Amino acid sequence: MTTIDVPHSSRSAVLTVSGVIEETPDSRSLVFDVPEDLASKFEYKPGQFLTLRIPSDLTGSVARCYSLASSPFTDDAPKVTVKRTAGGYGSNWLCDNISVGDTIEVLPPSGVFTPKSLEHDFLLFGAGSGITPVMSILKSALTQGKGKVVLVYANRDENSVIFAAELRDLAAKFADRLTVIHWVESLQGLPTPAQLATLTAPFATHEAFMCGPGPFMDTVHAALAQAGMPRSQVHAEVFNSLAGDPFKDVELEEVSEEEAADAATVEVELDGETHSFSWPRKQTLVDVMLSKGLDVPYSCQEGECGSCACTVVEGEVSMEHAGVLDQEDIDNGYILGCQAKPVSDRLKIEF
Repeated sequence: MTTIDVPHSSRSAVLTVSGVIEETPDSRSLVFDVPEDLASKFEYKPGQFLTLRIPSDLTGSVARCYSLASSPFTDDAPKVTVKRTAGGYGSNWLCDNISVGDTIEVLPPSGVFTPKSLEHDFLLFGAGSGITPVMSILKSALTQGKGKVVLVYANRDENSVIFAAELRDLAAKFADRLTVIHWVESLQGLPTPAQLATLTAPFATHEAFMCGPGPFMDTVHAALAQAGMPRSQVHAEVFNSLAGDPFKDVELEEVSEEEAADAATVEVELDGETHSFSWPRKQTLVDVMLSKGLDVPYSCQEGECGSCACTVVEGEVSMEHAGVLDQEDIDNGYILGCQAKPVSDRLKIEF
């Protein structure tokens, strides 16, 4: 029995595991019981993830992000799905040690891999455990929207297909709207950009979301470019192991009078509200927003999860580490709040 009673930070909470579902020989889902007093804190959008604090004899703990495979519209409780990875401490620990009734420390839902509207037609790509956030979007779009949904799901072999039965049921229930295309490596080999471009060309007007290993994502990106899909319609989820401790409360450095006098002025739009404040040049946007008591989205503070991605509408920032952003994201004005420091005297930022 794994029991944790007290959270390590003001942002995290201790949740009880109410269900464990063995999905495949090397993957399982964990369902969490969210008490009523934490319900608003753990509201989530389709495609978001939870960050779990996993005990470690060597370091005390490690933090790992796992996508929510549940939908806020169809499932009673949040559920993450974990697939063992070779040498992966977090995934193997969760698969070997967690049982119903155990408790685990969790940060609130985070992430920007989520549709702005569920009324689109969607072209979804998942590979291996990358199906988890895609499944959340798929179920949400089918029940809340009216558009068509096409899923291309790649796996090593037929035994590796997570949610196989659920996908069969959904394909039967939404036969006029859902198309599921399985790509099985043991039968078809690895997909090429040309093959996927031919497969997905009829859906070039859809909104595309993808999650999976790097080489698979590169193939899909190339295929969608060949198929003529605009980059603005393509959304990718990228996870990297977190080296830091997002469960530790942030302690801000003191700002001298000179630094306060030289601070930039920023206007931030967050959750439909606009906030104006000074932004000291040596502090990141996430840090200064936290110091103002704002509920800024963030998780790793290393630039590796994309939770704090936002857009520069006016002004210029510097970033020590671009992390999950590619050059096209940066060219389009995206920044990471946990890495951004002001260069301009006046800035406007939108989350």
